[in-house]
Amino acid sequence: MSHIRYQQVFLSSHIYHVMEFKEIAKGVKIPVVGLGTWGMGGGTFPNHFTDKRSIAALRHGIKLGMTHIDTAEMYANGHTEEVVSEAIKPFDREKLFITSKVLPRNFRYNDVIEAAKRSLKRLKIKQMDLYLLHWPNPDIPLKETMRAMEYLLEQELTKFIGVSNFSVEEMKEAQSYLDGAKIVTNQVEYSLLEREPEKELIPFCRKNKIIFTAYSPLGHGKLVKKKILLLGVLSKKYNKTPAQIALNWLISKDSVITIPKASNINHVEENAGAVGWKLEKSDMEQLDKFRL
Repeated sequence: MSHIRYQQVFLSSHIYHVMEFKEIAKGVKIPVVGLGTWGMGGGTFPNHFTDKRSIAALRHGIKLGMTHIDTAEMYANGHTEEVVSEAIKPFDREKLFITSKVLPRNFRYNDVIEAAKRSLKRLKIKQMDLYLLHWPNPDIPLKETMRAMEYLLEQELTKFIGVSNFSVEEMKEAQSYLDGAKIVTNQVEYSLLEREPEKELIPFCRKNKIIFTAYSPLGHGKLVKKKILLLGVLSKKYNKTPAQIALNWLISKDSVITIPKASNINHVEENAGAVGWKLEKSDMEQLDKFRL
């Protein structure tokens, strides 16, 4: 599987934008910058107060080519998936890539299957593009869980499967229980501030042609709120915001894509602006060495 970048011009509602793609499976491309949804529709519990704003932000992102939408049954106790379902209504389903995740408490064979069906019902779609184990659960045999994930593939309830917050050893174990299917991604926190994945996870994913999906790519907002000198210097040099510099650094790495959350249109446009240009090699090296 190649991780060559692809570029596509997306023209919709008079918005002209270039999006870049990486291959997550043979012949299947995914945007390097997608749309995270944690907090939309509420945090742990549903909150309908911001639904309209969230829907508007998601729709705007899709128009800018950010067609990968990441959600989970945990988010707002399922309501975030309902927000996503409303947001995607005007769009061609075949042009979207929708990811959801199953909670560890639902890792028993039948529970995985029922959780997936509930997510599909809330999303109002027949098939997810990608379904992830949200994080490991040592209390339920992983072999049982992976059998259920394979069943979801066989029944075409999801096109692809993956994991989130798994170590290299946990990834190896999960893969060992699959008969022909493949884990296509591991979704883990990664940013200029959180560098742990660089030690083992990212090299492992790169070696095994697995996409590494970086969540919280702006360090929970710290990279924007803190006045970081290096980001300030590079912002002036490239005429980009600190957030765009930080995101571009991530997506410039082989096998890495990202899913920043943006709850309003301005932030969506800022995130989309991380695409379509490149940091110079010397600046990449400076950021590689950066530690706060």
